[in-house]
Amino acid sequence: MRGPEPYTVADDPATPPQVIIHPGQRCTTLWGEDLAEAMHLGVRTWGNSPDGSAVMLTGTYQESGEVSRRLLAALPELLVLPAGAWDSPVIPLLADEIVKDEPGQEAVLDRLLDLLLIAALRAWFSRSDAAAPAWYRAYGDPVVGPALRLLYNNPAHPWTVASLAAKTGVSRAALARRFTELVGEPPMRFLTEWRIALAADLLREPGATLGAVARQVGYGSAFALSAAFKRERGISPARYRAERSAADAEIADPSAADPLAADRSDVDLQDVEHELDPLLH
Repeated sequence: MRGPEPYTVADDPATPPQVIIHPGQRCTTLWGEDLAEAMHLGVRTWGNSPDGSAVMLTGTYQESGEVSRRLLAALPELLVLPAGAWDSPVIPLLADEIVKDEPGQEAVLDRLLDLLLIAALRAWFSRSDAAAPAWYRAYGDPVVGPALRLLYNNPAHPWTVASLAAKTGVSRAALARRFTELVGEPPMRFLTEWRIALAADLLREPGATLGAVARQVGYGSAFALSAAFKRERGISPARYRAERSAADAEIADPSAADPLAADRSDVDLQDVEHELDPLLH
């Protein structure tokens, strides 16, 4: 489920809502009574019965990243994989680990959630009727696949069509033609979009300087990145950073920007972290 709009989860469509989960994981009855303690059942466990017939494991990615937008654009707002459609050993492992309270447990759970998401996306895109995006299908190509991995894994390298072609063992013309045919855009155009998306996410990190970000994504100077960023996004990196900081603050405290937000159910399942994109393959 993709946020941030409110949604209802139940064991059956006919089951009426009983609990509201507000921003910040605050849980109440429909009438506003706090349920944090009343329905606490143990470590990361919450509900109305320890032996209930319906059990749900939940995980949320709350950060809104530029790199992940392309992936989200290829997915429906609600993605459902029936039990018979896939078989992932991660689910029982996650169920076992989620109730533990041991050193490093949060890191374990984060990585398991990443694995579960990747497994689910692979199962979704492997369906016979799946409308997988062109860039995803291109990973299986013997020429374009390796070229995509090179661009993803080392965006700071001064790539040219010639150097990519040399790495993939084909001519420049053959690579450019094949890449454009399968991905939908030329290699250097794809690289520019990838670099700017990476830069946009890096700019949101505390203390990140434009010069440091430029070096990480393959631009020789802050000026070069600034010019490319404004050309691609229509705004300067500084303005983008300011706007995203304000948006992030609103996500962290929706009531600060909207006095009615505290009265609405709002469990966000938003953008995945940027490292998940290459891990899908």
